[in-house]
Amino acid sequence: MANMDAILLMRRKERRPDDYLVEIVIWQVPQPVPGSRHAFKYRLFFGRHGQRLVGYDNERGKGDHKHVGTLEMPYRFQSIEQLLRDFEADVNAWRIVK
Repeated sequence: MANMDAILLMRRKERRPDDYLVEIVIWQVPQPVPGSRHAFKYRLFFGRHGQRLVGYDNERGKGDHKHVGTLEMPYRFQSIEQLLRDFEADVNAWRIVK
């Protein structure tokens, strides 16, 4: 991240059974990312073989949103803790439906 005032809060990469990958990166930023109203920039990924199955991020200009399969929908950010819970719930739901 180019802004030197950003603080890395979490970076985790985990290989799960059946070759699924979970990657979580969360930064605290000095100003909200355009489209978001909080001081965090995040990217959460769950997928396999390079294909995203579940993802949460707050891309510049798009704001907070999530991806489940081919669907993209807005996400209402409340806190980092809730973000992690919601992501894990969607990952677990996807694995059950699979």
